Amino acid sequence: MAKNVYLVWLEWPEKCFRVDAQALSYLKTLVPRGSEVIRAKTRTGFMRALPRATHVITWYFKSEWFDRATALKVLATPSAGQELLPTVAPRGIKIHFGGFHGQIMAESVIAFALAWCRGFFAARNYSETSGVVPRTWLSDKCSSIAGTKAVIAGYGKVGRAIGEAFEKFGCTVEGFSRKNIKSLPQAAADCDWFVMALPSTTGTDNFLNAKLIAALPRKCVIANVGRGNSIDEAALIKALKARRLAGAYLDVAKVEPLANLRTFIGAKKDDMPDNLILMPHSAAFTPDYVKMCFRELKDEGLI
Repeated sequence: MAKNVYLVWLEWPEKCFRVDAQALSYLKTLVPRGSEVIRAKTRTGFMRALPRATHVITWYFKSEWFDRATALKVLATPSAGQELLPTVAPRGIKIHFGGFHGQIMAESVIAFALAWCRGFFAARNYSETSGVVPRTWLSDKCSSIAGTKAVIAGYGKVGRAIGEAFEKFGCTVEGFSRKNIKSLPQAAADCDWFVMALPSTTGTDNFLNAKLIAALPRKCVIANVGRGNSIDEAALIKALKARRLAGAYLDVAKVEPLANLRTFIGAKKDDMPDNLILMPHSAAFTPDYVKMCFRELKDEGLI
């Protein structure tokens, strides 16, 4: 039986998204005995090893590289997004996109929701010079997450994990995918949380636009951990400034990386609404990210 050759090319600016010696050692405990594990640190090294690889785990792959990958059986990426890998492969090659992020991203959304309910953001925006938030002032700005309603657009693995996390805190959850998306506006008319976990590849541009915003209640808080293309950012900022919506947490933006606010609809800090929380596409950050990817591949029989 020919041995498997696992080629890992996971180099990325963020440390948690890079394979290291510890994660590589963990992978070696998961693969069949006698297999070879190769770490490529550069594109040159990756291309050199590609003809021997039976399994490739990478962030990035071009369709024309299949011609060089003559032994390839599995092409996998940690990413849930489908922007950097082909979605179709030659016959006999399985393509896998990561689905393990749900737990991590659900924690990010719930952390935001809890901080919002418990007055952390209201306290942050308190403008008195004393720096001490008055107890009486904050007392009517806190609430409980229990009993609220979350509507989730994009009810795949990530969306379902977010929904399960909300339910653990006593929330009502309604999830929407392409099958039932037409009934979303009606369901969202009384929601407290409108969570988006949409991909960028299925016609989701400006999914949250002025029309849908108008269908949401003023109490609604937006959370987007999918892709930035799905929000009409100018319409959202307008609604937040007018208090047409209560607030928003955006982990993603149309233009990334979000180096500064000028890359976000050309805004300056003073122009941004105080009920908006911007994060730099960090909802899935965790030290065990790469190990979780490897574990998922093992559990699904792909390594």
